[in-house]
Order: sequence, then C-alpha cells, then structure tokens
Amino acid sequence: MKCPFCNHGNTKVVDSRPSDDNNSIRRRRQCEVCGKRFTTYEKIDTIPLVVIKKDKTREPYSRDKLISGLVRSCHKRPVSLQELDILVDEIENTLYNSMQREVESHVIGQMVMDKLKEVDEVAYVRFASVYREFKDINTFMDELKKILNE
Repeated sequence: MKCPFCNHGNTKVVDSRPSDDNNSIRRRRQCEVCGKRFTTYEKIDTIPLVVIKKDKTREPYSRDKLISGLVRSCHKRPVSLQELDILVDEIENTLYNSMQREVESHVIGQMVMDKLKEVDEVAYVRFASVYREFKDINTFMDELKKILNE
C-alpha cells in the first residue's frame, strides 16, 4: 500500500478492526519512510450485478436507488433508516448468493414488497402502487383487499 503523503511503498499495519457496519476491515497504517499514519478499508469484492429493466435495457444495480425508493415509501412512517438498511442487506445477500450476474427488476421489486409487507403495510402499499403502476383506485383497492384477507 503506497503512502498517500510521500508515495513510498513501504507501510505497516499498526491497528486492524472491523468497521462500524461490520462489512469491512478498518486498518490504520504507518509509512515506514515519513512516519505518517492513514486509514484503509478492506472489503469483499462482489460480482457486479446488472438489473434488466422492464424495457429490457440493462443498468448496474444501485443500492442507493433502492434505498431512495424505500425512503419515499416510508415517508412519515415509523420505519428507521437502520431497518431499511437491514432490509436491503437481506435482499442483497439473496441476490449475491444466487450467483447470477443479471437479475430482472421485477424480481427485486417482488423481494422488496415481500420484505416491506413485514415491516410496514402502509409503506408496502405505497411501494406497490408505484412499482405495479396502479392505474386507478380500483387497482389500489384490490391490493388493499389482498392485505386484509391475509
């Protein structure tokens, strides 16, 4: 690892511990030439995931995009960002463990709805209304009846 201060290649690890999110290792390093310290993070390199959209176009999977949609669905609901992070972690684990490099957007959408229904039914209906493109109030009411019958 090169020192960001003097660009020398000899550094040593002086401290190593899991990061706060427990998904990476935080390492404190010290340059053996200039003596300055800096921090690096070691993280598992996952296979890139590509999402196949409804119109058959492809785009890289974006955790931020998924979180953003969930935050909008949970607006003014008693759902914490930590709960949403856990929900997305679970979905990502399932996706990455499937070892498929491409996944259709409807698969992700269904996974989100299944998880969100367990967390908050109002947020679930909000997400479903956008995801399933409810055209009118009758479609909306049909979804509510499904929830009430379960």
